[in-house]
Amino acid sequence: MAASTSKVKTGSTVRLDPELRKELSEGLASVGMTINGYFTMAAKQFLIQGKVPFEIKTAPKVERVTFNDKTRKAIVRAFAEEEGLLPNTAQTFDNTDEAIKELFND
Repeated sequence: MAASTSKVKTGSTVRLDPELRKELSEGLASVGMTINGYFTMAAKQFLIQGKVPFEIKTAPKVERVTFNDKTRKAIVRAFAEEEGLLPNTAQTFDNTDEAIKELFND
């Protein structure tokens, strides 16, 4: 009797956050893979390599930045102007001579 090449597969459930699942599905689709195909590949590579088949990294540490009052106010004002909450009062110039003249009140 010839050996069968088909293998019986059992179902597994992986619970993912809906947004993570959506992003993962879209990312994998862009390289021609499905979520199921990805997990099957990762499982096979784990067995072949005897380790997790990719580097595991932590999110980069972001240090808290503190601005002085003048900088903080400038950022808030720029954001408010960009969002249309405040009119943009910045003057525009056609050339550097006019800008320097205004800057130095000449």
